[in-house]
Amino acid sequence: MKAVTTSSSSPSTDVDVVLPCLNEAAALPWVLGRIPAGWRALVVDNGSTDGSADVARALGATVVHEAQRGFGAACHAGLAAATADIVCFCDCDASMDPGLLVPFVREVSDGDADLVLGRRRPQGRGAWPAHARAGNLALSRMLRRRTGLRLHDLGPLRAARREGLLALDLDDRRSGYPLQMVVRAADAGWRVVEHDVPYRPRVGSSKVTGTWRGTWHAVRDMGRVLREPGQVRVGGGWPRSSPRP
Repeated sequence: MKAVTTSSSSPSTDVDVVLPCLNEAAALPWVLGRIPAGWRALVVDNGSTDGSADVARALGATVVHEAQRGFGAACHAGLAAATADIVCFCDCDASMDPGLLVPFVREVSDGDADLVLGRRRPQGRGAWPAHARAGNLALSRMLRRRTGLRLHDLGPLRAARREGLLALDLDDRRSGYPLQMVVRAADAGWRVVEHDVPYRPRVGSSKVTGTWRGTWHAVRDMGRVLREPGQVRVGGGWPRSSPRP
């Protein structure tokens, strides 16, 4: 099996890329082949039955096993296993190219942002089902009301410093994890920015938003996060990245 091939254009920054994985054997070669040079891929196997862990290991990735099922559980296990200064997150289903994280990492490394998010822009039919897009739109609007952040997406492609992420004390282990990261970052006064990224049709079926039922469960989990009491904002003001309402 071919080893990981990587881009030569990545910044010389210590970076770990967390890839939550549940039965993604078919997508792993494409994803791992696009990890930038010098970065470490942390594939967090969340109970796969298709040999995903073996495929990832054969392709040169570091495999982390997380027995507790849930997207948040897998993401946080990867964060806990990371050792790099900057940690990135990317889905493991070939819907997004992890090479797109290079400018995200540079922005964090240069001190221009604390958390950088990818705003998904669908490429081709089936890239983003209508029910998933509707759920994301509703949550984005609720997020704006809750934090003042004018974000359009809660996409999984993101980058931030490891120590800062750990200090957020994230405890959601289901679908609310990505949203909780943004909410608590905003409460802590982080500079949060988003950039457009192409979003391809995924390989295989979605475990979260592949159906209306899955989307409803995800929205329910995230709604619970949005009901968390807000923290005292830095200096008594609004987050640095957010305009006053």
